[in-house]
Amino acid sequence: MPANTPTPSVKKKGRRARLIVIVLVLALVGGVGYGAYWSVSTVRASFPQTTGTLQLKGLAGPVDVRRDSYGVPQIYANSDQDLFRAQGFVQAQDRFYEMDVRRHMTSGRLSEMFGKGQVKTDSFLRTLGWHRVAQQEYDTKLSAETKKNLQAYSDGVNAYLKGRDGKDISVEYAALSFTNDYKPEQWTPVDSIAWLKAMAWDLRGNMQDEIDRSLMTSRLSDKQIDELYPAYPYDRNKPIVDEGAINPVTEKYDPEAEPSDESGTGTGTGAGEGAGAGEGTGLGGEAGTGTGTGTGTGTGTGMGVGTPSGATNGLESQLNSLSGTLDEIPQLLGPAGSGIGSNSWVVSGKLTTTGKPLLANDPHLAPQLPSLWYQMGLHCRSVSKDCQYDVAGYTFSGMPGVVIGHNQNIAWGFTNLGADVTDLYLEKVDGDSYVYGNGQKRFKTREETIKVAGGASKKIVIRSTDHGPVVSDRDTELAQVGKKAPVGNAAPDRRDGYAVSLQWTALQPGKTMDAVFSLNKAENFTQFRAAARDFEVPSQNLIYADNENHIGYQAPGRIPVRAEGDGSMPAPGWDPKYKWTGYIPAEQMPYELDPKRGYIVTANQAVVNEKTYPYLLTKDWGYGTRSQRISDLIESKTKDKGLISTDDMQTMQMDNSSEIAKVLMPYLLKIDVSDPSVREAQKLLEGWDYTQEPDSAAAGYFNAVWRNVLKLAFGNKLPKELRVKGECLAVLPADNTGPPDATQLVRECGRRSPDAAQPDGGDRWYEVVRGIIKDEDSPWWTMPAARGDAAGKTRDDLLARALKDARWELTAELGKDVSSWSWGRMHQLELKNQTLGTSGPDILKPILNRGPWNLGGGEAAVDATGWNAAGGYDVIWVPSMRMVVNVGDWDKSRWINLTGASGHAYSAHYTDQTDKWAKGDLLKWPFDVSAVERGTKDMLRLTP
Repeated sequence: MPANTPTPSVKKKGRRARLIVIVLVLALVGGVGYGAYWSVSTVRASFPQTTGTLQLKGLAGPVDVRRDSYGVPQIYANSDQDLFRAQGFVQAQDRFYEMDVRRHMTSGRLSEMFGKGQVKTDSFLRTLGWHRVAQQEYDTKLSAETKKNLQAYSDGVNAYLKGRDGKDISVEYAALSFTNDYKPEQWTPVDSIAWLKAMAWDLRGNMQDEIDRSLMTSRLSDKQIDELYPAYPYDRNKPIVDEGAINPVTEKYDPEAEPSDESGTGTGTGAGEGAGAGEGTGLGGEAGTGTGTGTGTGTGTGMGVGTPSGATNGLESQLNSLSGTLDEIPQLLGPAGSGIGSNSWVVSGKLTTTGKPLLANDPHLAPQLPSLWYQMGLHCRSVSKDCQYDVAGYTFSGMPGVVIGHNQNIAWGFTNLGADVTDLYLEKVDGDSYVYGNGQKRFKTREETIKVAGGASKKIVIRSTDHGPVVSDRDTELAQVGKKAPVGNAAPDRRDGYAVSLQWTALQPGKTMDAVFSLNKAENFTQFRAAARDFEVPSQNLIYADNENHIGYQAPGRIPVRAEGDGSMPAPGWDPKYKWTGYIPAEQMPYELDPKRGYIVTANQAVVNEKTYPYLLTKDWGYGTRSQRISDLIESKTKDKGLISTDDMQTMQMDNSSEIAKVLMPYLLKIDVSDPSVREAQKLLEGWDYTQEPDSAAAGYFNAVWRNVLKLAFGNKLPKELRVKGECLAVLPADNTGPPDATQLVRECGRRSPDAAQPDGGDRWYEVVRGIIKDEDSPWWTMPAARGDAAGKTRDDLLARALKDARWELTAELGKDVSSWSWGRMHQLELKNQTLGTSGPDILKPILNRGPWNLGGGEAAVDATGWNAAGGYDVIWVPSMRMVVNVGDWDKSRWINLTGASGHAYSAHYTDQTDKWAKGDLLKWPFDVSAVERGTKDMLRLTP
């Protein structure tokens, strides 16, 4: 339940509340000397017109915009161009400030809006070059029809902007005007395309795991690192596809094909775990006959990439700094981590009460205000070759079409596939060149200028290798890294140091925007798969259902084939053996149609069993906790010929059972606790059913125990680069080679943000603990003496300490009375405006932000209200929307958004869906024109 519970259903109270907010705004702003410039008209100036008639230049005919009681628009037009022109106009009405911030992020121009504090972020984003790649896509890849749609959308946005000052567009511009003279500029088609690059970054796969594994080498052995990255449990958590197929290879394989080739050919898994032998040399500096796990090495005199224990202080320094830089980029997108994912599942009509498929989807992303998603319908009054669309669902502000939803024939949903589409390469620098094979290549360079609001512009030089941009150039510490990274004699001379470059599929021009429009028009599984073929980045799991009672799945995406290595560790850029040789052919990507089991579940688990599939998709799947729970719920409901209803699908989305509790509880309840206060807390767990409801004291205490188990067993043993910033420990130096000696202890403080630190408590850590829980004497259970507690050596020693520490942690946070504890008080969601509400003046934050809401659910639960166990209990990612599609009887579908349709802080539709979202409620989702008309509250006619 929300901690603050408004009552938007009562119209009079709603108006009164908005007036109070307006008065508060004026009072607060007036209190800092801005009252003379702000007024009620300033606050209301940006509210869009939603009734009556407006002229929209460029229309060929009239367009109707129907909004329901939640402000969700459904647009009706007679041509594609009118439809997308109106979509651009309407989204600009509701969300232009959000759109504007997004395009400044994707183009590395945040400093133009927010000043010098964004220069470092802009420098990194310019280095990646998202906007440049989007321009290349527009110029060379996209179809003429897609370009027309993008241009029509842009014309609609610009028609809305024409003649409006910033304060007339959004109140945030009025606030910005006090510090700079920024004015919004015209929207372009490339601005729309570039947002797909931002989403690809957010869903880029295992780059953080690659960095973390490398950083762990300063403290942990190869064996220990392997134990922290256990194999996927195929025997327990089933992959997505186990009855599907891949087509025979129809394209000729060219082993010399460059990754930029459109064909994306390539064979072989590229995986290689093995031992370096002979004179092979790893980046960790081990030569001779030493063996080591890692990404595999060859024999003889070749250079490998094994990173053995105690490997490289220089590489550690480099990757830590890079990790810190990467941490700053997703601030507008959300934290990367094992919790970022999604749920989707589809059930065949033979297992449903409707006799037709039911499809559910809830993508998990960082909470944002306004929500990342925008709900709308795009309808041709009569579908024809001139007007091809009749579709509704969720899209992104700033992008035409619908990303997730349904048309009159099919429904589809997305989850993140998690393919490994990024590789970091160490590059040996020699002046303006880098080593490759037996020779050298010159860096490709370009100069860019970053304009800074209220300050001088900054020029940067961007270097690229054949692998990609040199991301280490964006940090002064990284510039020195190669001077320290120890390597063996067979590695290139490190005279001028190593750099780090990034190869990433999203930096190659593609046709994902074509795919969006094709999905919106698809009528059957064949057309759906054809559209998916072009959905290159980000790589997603696509589920499907249609009116003919078919259900299906397709894994699309541009996924590299590696000649050597498996992408789990940084590769030696100088060695040609580690280049990408192509991409997995589209015909070879896994798919499934009408499986015998009658349902398909995708929740970021393994797509296929790696033992039976000829290509490497990734070594870093999610571990399948959510997906198996969903499968178990479906199986339970359909046993003995039971059928699943729309209500059942909605109930499953809110399932909050803790799977790790089922593993740990038998051991926690056996601990003999002598302290009466700790025993009082332990009793909360007796009879607990593992559900994580907001009012559950047992769920709150268990999650506190789980957090302390992770900290004691693993967190305190990890290197500082992975631990929470500011949390300090007394540890032995990383280079200590002798026996432990308390006199050698040094103070070492964590360096990572709370949202990104480890152990984060995701389902990878479930597998880690599951792997050692029966071993009472595993070295992971050892812990030093602390605060009067004796040192511990066994599992039960550590669990007893965790029970105690959790008791006193919650006493300090929630009070001594355990009956007053609740998971929701610990696990709160605050919705924050992603710019001024996060890092703007404190006086603006309560005006732009909303919350808190006390939530149930949790990490790796189906109701995935994620939290990072290393950093605390606050909600840091959520089901960003939820939908249940009733295929064939479309008007009985249901949906909800995290916030509301509007990005205007004082609109009635700013967060009017959040209370219902928090409780698991869904709204009616009308689709047929008669149903839409019945639900219409406001109607705006746009005329030529």
